[in-house]
Amino acid sequence: MYNGFSILIPTWNNLEFLKLCVRSIRQHSAYNHQIIIHVNDGSDGTLEWVKAEGLDYTHSEENIGVCLAMNSMRRLVKTDYIYFVNDDMYVLPNWDIVLMEEIKSHPDNMYYLSGTMIQPHDKDDVGLCINYGDTIATFQEEKLLREYMNEPYNDWQGATRPPSLVHRDIWDLVGGYSIEFSPGMYSDPDFTAKLLLVGVKHLKGLGNSRVYHFETKTTGRIRKNDGSTQFLMKWGMSNSTMRKFITRQGEDWSLHTTPQDRAKIARKKKFARLKLLWYIISKGFGNAKSIDQ
Repeated sequence: MYNGFSILIPTWNNLEFLKLCVRSIRQHSAYNHQIIIHVNDGSDGTLEWVKAEGLDYTHSEENIGVCLAMNSMRRLVKTDYIYFVNDDMYVLPNWDIVLMEEIKSHPDNMYYLSGTMIQPHDKDDVGLCINYGDTIATFQEEKLLREYMNEPYNDWQGATRPPSLVHRDIWDLVGGYSIEFSPGMYSDPDFTAKLLLVGVKHLKGLGNSRVYHFETKTTGRIRKNDGSTQFLMKWGMSNSTMRKFITRQGEDWSLHTTPQDRAKIARKKKFARLKLLWYIISKGFGNAKSIDQ
C-alpha cells in the first residue's frame, strides 16, 4: 500500500498550519506515504478534520507534549521509515526523492537523515533564511515554489532534529523519544545522543531535501522542561558541546575532524564535567554518561 515513509506529525490546536502541511505532502511527494497525526487536545476542530480526511491518528485529551506523542504514533507505523515533521512545515517538491536516494545508497540502516529548512527569520540556524511569510495570511506559496531551489546549499553534518528520518528498527533500538524530556525541550538532541550511543554515526542533512518552516511559536504556550540541565545531567556534556564538536552540526558534509578539533573536544569535555559537577552539587544527582566512548 505504502512505498514511502510513515510521516509522524504531532499537533496541538494548530489546524490551519496542519492542513497546509498535509496538503504539501500530498501535492509534492513522489512516493505514497503514510501520514500519522497525534492530536493533542484538538478542540479547535483538528480531531474532526483528521477523521474526515481519513488520516491515521492518535489522540490525547490534553497536550502531552512531543515525546509521548511521537511514541504513541509509533504503534501505527506501517513502513520501514519514520519521518518526523512539525505541523508548521511545508515540504517542497523532490523532498522525498532525495531522501530515498540517500537511503538506497546505504548498505545498512545505521543512519539519521534530515532535510534542510528554509526559514523566514532565524539567520543563525542550519539552512536558509529567506522570508516567504510566517503566517498563513502572509505565506507566498507560489513565489516559494518558483524560487526554493535558487539558493544552493550543500549536504551538511549533524542531523539532530526534524524534518528527520530514521529506520524504524533504529527507532525501536533506542526506545524512541525519552519521555523524561516531556513536553519536549532538548528531546531532539537527546534522541541524537542515543543514536550515537548505539553506533549511528551517519548523521547527514540533505541540502536538496527542503521544507519551509514557518517558525510558529507553539513552545510559547507550554510550561517548558529544563532541557539543557536534563541533557547535561544525562550525558555529561552540554548540547552545544555535542552539536559543535561531535555531530558538527551544519558543517559541510565533505569536511573531516582535524587534530585541532579533537583537542578542542577534549577541553570542552573537561569543562562540561566541571559544569555537570556543579549541577549535581546544586540540583541533585543524575545519570551522567558519555555518548562518544
